[in-house]
Amino acid sequence: KQWYQRRVRGRLRAQVPDIEKTLEIVKHMLKKNEEFQTHFMLSDQVHALATVPPTEKVFLWLGANVMLEYTIDEAIALLTKNLNTATVNADQLEDDLGYLSNQITTMEVNMARVYNWDFKRRKAAADK
Repeated sequence: KQWYQRRVRGRLRAQVPDIEKTLEIVKHMLKKNEEFQTHFMLSDQVHALATVPPTEKVFLWLGANVMLEYTIDEAIALLTKNLNTATVNADQLEDDLGYLSNQITTMEVNMARVYNWDFKRRKAAADK
């Protein structure tokens, strides 16, 4: 279970900056409401220059190869909600990992105590 939580923690840590960056871009589009130029990635090593006209709608990747169209206000609301959820989940996961680590340490100490107790018991029985 711990390896799974660490994997999820890594995914959440990567997800939060992506959401923040997307939210920043959408807010910029709302504030400026004018044409601007940007670079976007076509593939890992290929970027292209694009001119983005003023728009009232944006497309957001939701995952699993799903993209939906939102108004800028809806996109800001959705991204803000997703950012808050991801932050809360990351914080909760950190707490869970800390608790789990403490429990593992406690279990290991208890196992060592039981082993030492059994060793002393066997040694005393062998000495008789």
